Amino acid sequence: MFLGELALPGPLEDESERLWQLGARRVRLPRTIDLADAAHPARAAEAVAALSLVRDLTARAVLVEWDLRLDPAAADVWQTLTHLQPPRRIEGPAGSDEALHTWRRGHYLCKCLWRKGPGFVQIRDRRWGELRRFTADEPHYEHTIERLAYGAPADSVPAAVLDDFRGEQLVLDVGPLAWWLPYRISRWLQESMTI
Repeated sequence: MFLGELALPGPLEDESERLWQLGARRVRLPRTIDLADAAHPARAAEAVAALSLVRDLTARAVLVEWDLRLDPAAADVWQTLTHLQPPRRIEGPAGSDEALHTWRRGHYLCKCLWRKGPGFVQIRDRRWGELRRFTADEPHYEHTIERLAYGAPADSVPAAVLDDFRGEQLVLDVGPLAWWLPYRISRWLQESMTI
């Protein structure tokens, strides 16, 4: 089944569900996600919106065909994105082909996710080879995650919480925006005890 080109009028947090309900199991983004030219707020917002769609579709195990452009000076940024469906191509830094090969070889679902329980949030991160698990029961952490989920100005969230998330590489700075990297799972792909 081919759905053709679809406009995504928003809201952004509903787009992956909309595509899923329409039957999309493979999505191709028409433009390269450009993190090398994200200093301008409008370009940063465009990049964050596209990354959010990739993240949300990855959480649903939808195949996403997308391209990524990185700033040559920030060659290691790709490592923070390895929980996402790998792109078709990485442009910018030297060694991009090797980085892409490593990303494809090491990608699997549920690599970096968060979930909400009664009175807490938990993040499980395996991007660095071992399981890193973080649990926060302070409400301002959950509120900050919700604010950052689709990008927010870095100065609009509590600095201490943002610093904690940056220290654990759970947030990506895209120009003036901070963006929440882990995806929230909508369904377990395996029994939850094995993840």
